[in-house]
Amino acid sequence: MSFRNWLTQIPDWKVLIRIPVLIYCTIAAYGFFFADRQMFIPQYASQAPLPKPPIAITTPNGEIITLVHLTHPQATHTILYSHGNAETLGSIYPHLLKLKDLGFNVIAYDYRGYGLSQGTPSETNAYQDIEATYKYATEQLQIPSRRIILFGRSIGGGPSTYLASQKPIAGLILESTFTSIFRVVIPFPLLPFDKFPNRDRIAQVKAPVLIIHGNRDEIIPFEHGKILFQAASNPKQFQAIPNAGHNDVSDIGGIIYSQAIKDFVAKIAKN
Repeated sequence: MSFRNWLTQIPDWKVLIRIPVLIYCTIAAYGFFFADRQMFIPQYASQAPLPKPPIAITTPNGEIITLVHLTHPQATHTILYSHGNAETLGSIYPHLLKLKDLGFNVIAYDYRGYGLSQGTPSETNAYQDIEATYKYATEQLQIPSRRIILFGRSIGGGPSTYLASQKPIAGLILESTFTSIFRVVIPFPLLPFDKFPNRDRIAQVKAPVLIIHGNRDEIIPFEHGKILFQAASNPKQFQAIPNAGHNDVSDIGGIIYSQAIKDFVAKIAKN
């Protein structure tokens, strides 16, 4: 039976029921199978080359991802940084240098499909990528887990919050991060599944949490940062950046931004 006949050969009230169900199932199927393609925007190394070759490590399925390791002579803690969408290690390198200059060692990596990293990005692969980087930091570089601070910006908050709920760390910093992927598009629970469910996972994080968010974020509403802060366990801090959008938080924040990070780590160091 054709779709047209299917509609015309049943009572009107059944059509009214079946059409919304069909629409909902179509949306659900699209979200389930194609969300990864829509939420990741891979960028390549040629668009912003690094000043020197990155370090190559292997993911559980044998693909290669790349990372950089910046060191500060007086650092007591290492930031493991997960960058935002449409970024690479090359494009964020100046920002990584600023974090290093605040007195931290910094490790940052490119997701699969970004920069010089092999493979295709996905939610699952992002989790494996940060796990591989954490393993490299703790096993190869011998950095104690109590000295590692996870820092996720935008989509990088997804893998960072996931790892913080799974592994021992010193602290978690989230900048311009969402409660979950689908909540950015639809502010209520439409589907029985989601991507990067940060709101649910942050409650499982036992380490101190710092949330940073621009109050004029045009991509991930400011409310997402506030909801994440409310869901997090103590100790926690929230730093709003006045007049900042999604991609200019550190620039607009300036000293406020830098001081919030330094104060957060100083409190961690005392405990």
